[in-house]
Amino acid sequence: MEKEKKKGRVLAVDDNEDILFSLKLLLKHHAELIKTTSDPSEIPELMKNNDFDVILLDMNFTKDAISGQEGFDWLEKILEIDPEAVVVFITAYGDAEKAVKAIKSGAIDFVLKPWQNEKLIATVSSSVQLRRSRVEASGLRRKQKEISKVLDQPFHDFIGVSPEMKEVFSTIQKVAKTDANVLILGENGTGKELVARALYRNSPRKDEVFISVDLGSISETLFESELFGHEKGAFTDAIKEKAGRFEIASGGTLFLDEIGNLSLPLQAKLLRVIENRQVIRVGSNKPIPVDIRLICATNYDIHELVANEKFRQDLLYRINTVEIKLPPLRERTGDLPVLAGHFLKTYCKKYKKNISKISQDAMKKLSRHHWPGNVRELQHAIERAVIMSETEILHPEDFLLSSAGKKGEEMELDTFNLEEIEKSVISKVMKQNQGNISQAASELGLTRTSLYRRMEKYGL
Repeated sequence: MEKEKKKGRVLAVDDNEDILFSLKLLLKHHAELIKTTSDPSEIPELMKNNDFDVILLDMNFTKDAISGQEGFDWLEKILEIDPEAVVVFITAYGDAEKAVKAIKSGAIDFVLKPWQNEKLIATVSSSVQLRRSRVEASGLRRKQKEISKVLDQPFHDFIGVSPEMKEVFSTIQKVAKTDANVLILGENGTGKELVARALYRNSPRKDEVFISVDLGSISETLFESELFGHEKGAFTDAIKEKAGRFEIASGGTLFLDEIGNLSLPLQAKLLRVIENRQVIRVGSNKPIPVDIRLICATNYDIHELVANEKFRQDLLYRINTVEIKLPPLRERTGDLPVLAGHFLKTYCKKYKKNISKISQDAMKKLSRHHWPGNVRELQHAIERAVIMSETEILHPEDFLLSSAGKKGEEMELDTFNLEEIEKSVISKVMKQNQGNISQAASELGLTRTSLYRRMEKYGL
């Protein structure tokens, strides 16, 4: 350590006061702080009140002047108090066996009395650096652990209290623990990739890779190269060999998004790889085994595609051991206030806005919207409103929603009889909500009981 720049906080423990005096005299020009004690029983209290970079510890105290066992006992206690502690043994009775035992027990060095001043200073200096590296590494580990803890909360990306979403959560919990292939169905913006990542984070493969592939963005000519890889010179632009997504994902999870976009010839190639659990790179004849957990997703009605012979039934059987259907936002309107509140808080923080809430009239406007873009559309609507608003409350005029997403704004009346109109409205809302009483009642502004009474009255 350089004299002009003192570094390190040192604790010296030795039953010889002369030794302690010598250490203090030697290190006072190099260390920020040096504390000494001749009584090892004071170590816990001293460590409690000080953050030491280095502890210089005698191996032999008055109870046992030769074996060094007391030193080993105190080393163990020090490391119990602080696992990152840096301890250097100092003893007049040194041998190779003790030195090896000291290092194995957790000490970082072993100094013999009488010591060489320069060597001891160098040892303390390197010990200070080691301590600080350990503390930094420990901090990074804790930070990573906290990040992982947040990321690994089962459904941290999902907001939902509706029965439909609770059913989705339940299915994820059951399926995630297995290696079963999963097919996620849902409209654009419903959160299919979020489901895939939740399955991955809660699976035995969570410490391996997660590879996501948007099949809708890969051309037919590049399909095999992207998914299965290619050898150097396999085609004009193949200037070097390349591993495909299946190879890269081996050991982990492969998410194939928009699988409904694949043509029948590409479906056949994909089926062959899934069945054989091996790929052959373009330009090679050598099969490469792959071990993946496969998750697929599509916004198409895949069963209708099969019925129309646009999707192979044998491929569907392979990819949908378990199906998870994500409901569109219009079918879980009970989640709308919770989602809106979540996005409001997120974007207020992002854009440093002080917006406290969404007005009741604005929420009514949001609840009347059909949400063709689902949760993603709602997210963007809230973000835009937060950016553009100059008030502390979001009002209806803050939300610009497409007319294509508005529901129930125009209704042709065949009669002016109020009972007939009410019957027609209830019938239409029930149809829009596919018979879901809770959602229909919420949309109509009725309780479930009131809706049941009206349905019974009109024979619905």
